[in-house]
Amino acid sequence: MTNLRAIDIFVKALEGGSIASAARQLGISPAAASQNIARLERELGTRLMTRTTRSMALTEAGERYLARVAPVLDELARAQADVSLVHGVVQGRLRVACMAAFGRHVLAPLLPAFQARHPQLELELLVTDRDVDVLKEDVDVSIRYRDVLEPGMSVRPLAAMPRFLYASPAYLEKHGRPQVAEDLLQHACLQYRRERDGRFMRWPFVRDGRRVDPGLRIAAIGTDIDALVELAVAGGGIVWAGSFITQRHVQEGRLVPLVLQPARKGRKAAPGPLQLEEVTLDFFACFRDRQYVPAKVRSFVDYLLEVLPGHPALAQVMSSEAP
Repeated sequence: MTNLRAIDIFVKALEGGSIASAARQLGISPAAASQNIARLERELGTRLMTRTTRSMALTEAGERYLARVAPVLDELARAQADVSLVHGVVQGRLRVACMAAFGRHVLAPLLPAFQARHPQLELELLVTDRDVDVLKEDVDVSIRYRDVLEPGMSVRPLAAMPRFLYASPAYLEKHGRPQVAEDLLQHACLQYRRERDGRFMRWPFVRDGRRVDPGLRIAAIGTDIDALVELAVAGGGIVWAGSFITQRHVQEGRLVPLVLQPARKGRKAAPGPLQLEEVTLDFFACFRDRQYVPAKVRSFVDYLLEVLPGHPALAQVMSSEAP
């Protein structure tokens, strides 16, 4: 009887692009993974893949074999998950990829309670803003905001986190408090740029209902939003950030949320006043398989949907009156 372990290694090596990748996923050495594939090829009496130190490719026989065995492994995994649920047990390894700031400030503090519910579940957290290949890196579920969703993935909305302008009390005492959006053009602004693609996170300025990019005075540009928030705390300027990042600083008085007044429209023929829209940072759970979501993933996402509505960042009260 052909060893299912060897078949699993063979399939994971193809999914991850290397035998070393399969070995990492299964917690064995690359040498052991390679020996298992070689043993499988001997049992089948044919070469399944050609491999060099830098690449690997399926033979014709390997392509036909993969097409038959991959669905079988998927069905076995589903059967195991379904059986475990009969006994109310969610088990196995759950690998979650998450945007860095959300992982630090929102997800990590919520995980101990989830682990207490499912002690037989092994949790692995991949916290990064880089592009994550969910197949090659064997990620069960990734948490991303709307701007970086991948087409073709199955998604489920998790939370819409408010974003506001913030400055330190020391900065406002020295430079004054902006009252309307136009005032921001005279202030030091801290701009976030995504490391993954180099794009700036545009502040949501609008004029006459259309998005515009006025000439802000950029005091600093950063690829880490936490670093920019700390710069604002130190009096370096005004930052536009998610409330889940700033809530602790606001509660302890190190940052002040800025609420702008709507500007009055001037002459009818003239361009309308600059405004700053209220927008949220919308987070989604993303799955690689539209047809089947494992029980461990369903339990994790259901837990997040249960606890996220009570997150302190969503209850941050904004006063419309300047102090």
